[in-house]
Amino acid sequence: MALKLYVDRMSQPSRAILLLCKVSGIEFEEVKIQITKSEHKSSEFAEINPMKQVPAIVHGDFKLFESHAILIYLASAFPGVADHWYPADVRKRAKVHSVLDWHHSNLRRGSAGYVLNSTIILAFGQPINPKLAAETEKILSASLAAIESFWLQDDAPFLLGNSQPSIADLALACEVMQIEVVDEKDRERILGPHKRILKWIEDLKNATEPHFDELHSIMLPVREKLKELKVQAATKL
Repeated sequence: MALKLYVDRMSQPSRAILLLCKVSGIEFEEVKIQITKSEHKSSEFAEINPMKQVPAIVHGDFKLFESHAILIYLASAFPGVADHWYPADVRKRAKVHSVLDWHHSNLRRGSAGYVLNSTIILAFGQPINPKLAAETEKILSASLAAIESFWLQDDAPFLLGNSQPSIADLALACEVMQIEVVDEKDRERILGPHKRILKWIEDLKNATEPHFDELHSIMLPVREKLKELKVQAATKL
């Protein structure tokens, strides 16, 4: 069955799904849905995902949305996916689920909220919201501290004390990488103190090379474009 991924590479969950497919040798067709052009809100895309969000997939006659569900499905449906991504052992699998459940209410809430309100909102023609940016930065910082103090265990390189990464590592690392689009000084303020997280990201890059860097190569040009939009917004004040 043909697999189609409906994604925008500026979407953190989209990158996680693309990364799993690439490192696992899963063949797919990438269907680009540009969020800044509101393509995810079209009636055509609503037939794929009625919630009108990316990512979504179509695998033969099967449609699925919500990134964690997609990661689990891909790791389960394709026999070539290594066991460490989504372990067969039910207890190890449950631990992966615990990280994914925590992700949406904590790290994603903080990271997506901060990056949107401090920077990316300009790409949608709206002004930066300093109040919301400050509120979500607190959630982001608390989440980063939780990753270092709890999810990264002992001296193991990956989440849950694992020697190899799981789909949870992909989901959370792609979320953290979204911070790359903010100004360098803000990135350094937020991520600089978290040396263990920076080491974890580097370990994941090495474990998934060259795909991690390729998928995140979009960050630098987006950051430069957002800088231009900030200057333009400042001149209008």
